[in-house]
Amino acid sequence: MDLPPYASFLGPASENEALFERLVLEYLRDHIYWRRNFHPEDPPAIPPFAEQTDDYRRFVTDMRRELHSLSAALKRSVPFSSPRYIGHMASDLLLPGLIAQMITLPYNPNNVSQEAAPVTLDLELSVGLQLARLFGFPDDETREDCAFGHLTSGGTMANYEALWLLRAAKCLAPAWRDAARACGYRFDTVAINGVSLHEMDDWSAFNLSPDQTIRLHHACLQELGNAVDRSWQEKMLHELETRRVEALGMSEFMRRYPDIATPCLMVPVTAHYSWPKAMKLLGLGSAQIVSIPEQRMRLDTAGLAAALHEAEQTRTPVLGAVGVTGTTEFGTIDPIHEMAELRDSRAAAGQGFGLHVDAAWGGYLTTIFREPDGSLRSHAAVKRDFRYFPSPEVYGAFAALARSDTITVDPHKLGYLPYGAGALVCRDNRLVRPSTQEAAYVFDPEDKQDSYRATFRQLGRFILEGSKPGAAAAAAYVCHRTLPLDHVHFGRLTGATIRASEHFYDRVAVLAAEVRDIATVLIPFEPDTNLVCLAINPAGNTRLAGMNRYTRQLFTRLRVDSSRPLQLKEFFGSYTRVYRKSLGEAHCRQILAALGIDATSFVDQPDPAAGQADNLYLLRHTLMNPWLDDAVNHINYIDCYCDYLARLIRETGSAD
Repeated sequence: MDLPPYASFLGPASENEALFERLVLEYLRDHIYWRRNFHPEDPPAIPPFAEQTDDYRRFVTDMRRELHSLSAALKRSVPFSSPRYIGHMASDLLLPGLIAQMITLPYNPNNVSQEAAPVTLDLELSVGLQLARLFGFPDDETREDCAFGHLTSGGTMANYEALWLLRAAKCLAPAWRDAARACGYRFDTVAINGVSLHEMDDWSAFNLSPDQTIRLHHACLQELGNAVDRSWQEKMLHELETRRVEALGMSEFMRRYPDIATPCLMVPVTAHYSWPKAMKLLGLGSAQIVSIPEQRMRLDTAGLAAALHEAEQTRTPVLGAVGVTGTTEFGTIDPIHEMAELRDSRAAAGQGFGLHVDAAWGGYLTTIFREPDGSLRSHAAVKRDFRYFPSPEVYGAFAALARSDTITVDPHKLGYLPYGAGALVCRDNRLVRPSTQEAAYVFDPEDKQDSYRATFRQLGRFILEGSKPGAAAAAAYVCHRTLPLDHVHFGRLTGATIRASEHFYDRVAVLAAEVRDIATVLIPFEPDTNLVCLAINPAGNTRLAGMNRYTRQLFTRLRVDSSRPLQLKEFFGSYTRVYRKSLGEAHCRQILAALGIDATSFVDQPDPAAGQADNLYLLRHTLMNPWLDDAVNHINYIDCYCDYLARLIRETGSAD
């Protein structure tokens, strides 16, 4: 297994203790000298005799007591850094990011504007472009269509913001058209698909794609800018602002278009729970979510096409379709390339919508597909590094990320950075600009510079969050500079996780053979990435409820229990549940037959007394720790885990 650089992590046993301490101490001292030399002529605010006072000593005593208590309590934390932890999406932290975040914290920059963060805000804009380059978006700041990205508190906030932008884009053309009509102006030179803005009916205005909306908005502003009468310009912009959904609210905005239904969002049935929350927050309502069926845990493009057709028939505009690159529970990859083709064909036919990719988990796996110059590696070149990965479908999905409109990615997951560091990346920065929000006490209205970086240095104008930590931006920037986002550098980490998953996939076959007299062990769906699930059914059991009960007993031996010493646990894992709608009927029957489970016991409304259940309870394994194959000590922790699981299966016995 190709291991990461040995200096890249503190290590599961703090092997890089000396390096870590030396670097942290060096740069914290540097911060102290910076404070001391800011204005050395100023007298010290804390006098030398202060530490001799009773109040000072009492405060220090109280502080040390509380810090000691905290330090003791933290010893019950989950040992994410250990290769014995293969549960949730957490692992050891990359040293360059961890140290960068720690040494930036005392400066306490607030990345809402350049005034509050003159250094780290620029770093955040650079991180956005680093991620844009990773996904194949244009990252040249001199280009009009340069991408834009920034950090968020996590993938949930990034998803909220993506939907916020898609709603703004969906509702912008009707507002422009109605404002122009109110001002008696036609905008005849502004046209999409051969139809001028003035002549667009409601359905056409509500069905522009994000790219078409960007072109329309830019053309309208350009024509306004050429007008001689400045008072007319101001009137037109005022009419526009009063008609936008951001001013009216969703209910009042849609009331003006009685023949148009409330816009919907199309997501796969395995989509993250952040999407219903986002729809509620934006006043659209979770009822406007259309769940797209899946086949083998991946979005069914035919089902998406059928849902789009139904939306057209009911005159329901589609805000966007969401594809997932690495589902949270299963790590599977939706067919982004097929979704992009469908998006483009529907836009040409007059049904435009956005394509958002939720790559919170799998986004950093794109490093495996990138050359150092940013170009896309061929399928054959990528495949040479692995046994099974990537399938043609997975390769096609990653290659098509560059065609999406917006992408969510979490540096605090496979980027190995501290929480919370999510990110939203937009293919074209002009998608963000119409949502500008002014704040007189934060932003200088006289600062009207037009360059990319000068514009987005007032970051708070363009995003949902206000105050935001500059330390997270420093961590991501330094990490990406130390380990560039390509297969030669960062890809060594992500590639190792894929090879670990391939080894686990093969090793499960050995495990299954070892315990076949006791239980059936099955990987129910082939993994696309580095998450692998196991279904385990005890011998002789034919009811799904019995299998689930048995697997829960296994999980109790793998779960974190803060009431007991962590050292008593040999390995830590997690679990998930899968429902019939995520599998598709054919795949569901195939899995149940392989497990020896009666298909009549897997129902939507189960009767527990009859041994029925509405879900398949699985052990879930996240194989992201960089030291799962310890080549130095010749220990493979995946082999050790499988041996341990075989013991658990034998000790647990039957389903009863």
